[in-house]
Amino acid sequence: MTIKRLFDCLDHQLQHFPRPDMLAAKENGQWVTYSTQQVANTVNRLSAGLMKLGVSGNDMTPENSDKIAIISNNRPEWVFTDLATQQLGAILVPVYPTTNPLELEFILNDAAVKFIFVSNEELLEKIKLLLPKIPSLKNVYTFDRIAGTAHWTEVTALADEEALQKVATIKQSVPSSHLATIIYTSGTTGTPKGVMLSHKNIYCNVQFSKESFPFNDAPGTKVLSFLPLNHIFEKTCTYIYLYSGISIYYAESLETIGDNLREVQPNGFTTVPRLLEKVFERIMQKGNELTGVKRKLFYWAVALAEKYDNRKSGGAWYNLQLAIANKLIFSKWREALGGNVSFIITGGAACQVKLLRIFNAAKVPVYEGYGPTENSPVISVNRQEKGGTKFGTVGPPINGVNVKLEEDGEICVSGPCVMEGYYKRPDLTAEAVIDGWLHTGDIGVFEEKKFLKITDRKKELFKTSGGKYVAPQPIENKFKESPFIEQIIVVGADRKFVGALIVPSFAVLREWMKEKGITYTTNEDVINNPKVLELFRGLVESFNEFFNHVEQIKKFELLPREWTIETGEMTPKMSLKRKVVMEKFKDAVERIYAS
Repeated sequence: MTIKRLFDCLDHQLQHFPRPDMLAAKENGQWVTYSTQQVANTVNRLSAGLMKLGVSGNDMTPENSDKIAIISNNRPEWVFTDLATQQLGAILVPVYPTTNPLELEFILNDAAVKFIFVSNEELLEKIKLLLPKIPSLKNVYTFDRIAGTAHWTEVTALADEEALQKVATIKQSVPSSHLATIIYTSGTTGTPKGVMLSHKNIYCNVQFSKESFPFNDAPGTKVLSFLPLNHIFEKTCTYIYLYSGISIYYAESLETIGDNLREVQPNGFTTVPRLLEKVFERIMQKGNELTGVKRKLFYWAVALAEKYDNRKSGGAWYNLQLAIANKLIFSKWREALGGNVSFIITGGAACQVKLLRIFNAAKVPVYEGYGPTENSPVISVNRQEKGGTKFGTVGPPINGVNVKLEEDGEICVSGPCVMEGYYKRPDLTAEAVIDGWLHTGDIGVFEEKKFLKITDRKKELFKTSGGKYVAPQPIENKFKESPFIEQIIVVGADRKFVGALIVPSFAVLREWMKEKGITYTTNEDVINNPKVLELFRGLVESFNEFFNHVEQIKKFELLPREWTIETGEMTPKMSLKRKVVMEKFKDAVERIYAS
């Protein structure tokens, strides 16, 4: 394989499959498309403008190359900035829009960021407050037009013919071994770590992923992008699309995904389990509003789908019933997703097996994959070919990466996708990468010798005071199969027994209370209602049967509101910050163990 730089996707697409809609986004309520040629021209002009502002790769070392930060929602300008930065040998530092000010200040100073691009006024104000504390920062540019602030097109306006010719020369000199990006992992605890990823790291992951999970790149193939581009999963997928000639349409926001899916009618998208759970909850709420025969048919179809097994036939009678359910019920689900979805790839956390069964039975193919930022990121993914998917696993390792399990089950990976290291932290790099093997911190097993199954995070295993080890993740994933449970965290480190903090699904609970003739007042009152507590005690007992005695939840506390990114309990990729939850709700934890 000839290793290319990430920005070579522009020439590659121009040569092989120039698109009229390489990128697209809504502007003033209308979809606006950018052709491959338009994108290439814009990126070159932005590179030329940045060069005239003094941006360069200098000697192409991580320390001396200039850093450009971006803090923005997904939009074409994000990709323009990424590619333009790379072409100069400078390094992109993407930051989540939800990053708190303290972390943001640390990241911008640690990377000594020279310029920053922000999407809107709200993020601009966030940056303005930090300006006096970031001595390296020379200017801020916005993607939205904001009075009194430099717009990003002011940079492209600096481009002239001489500068464009210089850019053409510079980009030829950027080696594939050079860093393309430093991604600071949000982390569930501690100071952010800057993961250094080279063009080679990400490009190899792109090509290995394409080979292992081939995409339909027929003319007109489209995806909808809404996972943050700051995250390596969406960033790498973006390059898979660009190197495959697949058009990328950017959702306006998480709230408009439903509308955008119907408008764009994409062939696929990437997601995280939390968003799939939300989609399923909305479907079930609508089903619950039905009456009579329609309601019975809806629940009959869902019950059928829960039994679906992609690896063995349910028999002629089951298959006939499922075909009827697909025609009468699930066809409407597919229409709601735009009617063309042939793949959904989910990662970032474990997906409920129940959801995988239901969506795949409904001919909405969901494939679970896995990989950390430090591996650029994909390690494994379930496949489209017959026998290539096993629910409950993250699929076989992709071609080109080597995977082994340590004695304690820790997943280790080696190959060209493993990061260059943590920026300015050789100590942490030496802990994570030993003899070329990246130690992921995830515990796993191989099923049928090829399907990788994640069983837990090494650091999340805890011991009860009786000395018994408990893995919280499988317990939490099982409990989340209940429509009444929105979120759950299993507790019990150094305690006599296992307990849980549970956030109920208040929408489902409201309907249940209505059916039972119980008045719904406030969330706070509801979680103390004796009938509600009785319901949850029954749920907990029913799920406990799936676990060993030591793993069973003996006591629990219900909480009145959901954990979110905004309130600080979730990372931007929607992983639970366990330490934050434990600290915030320590009174509730103490109540569990009070008697």
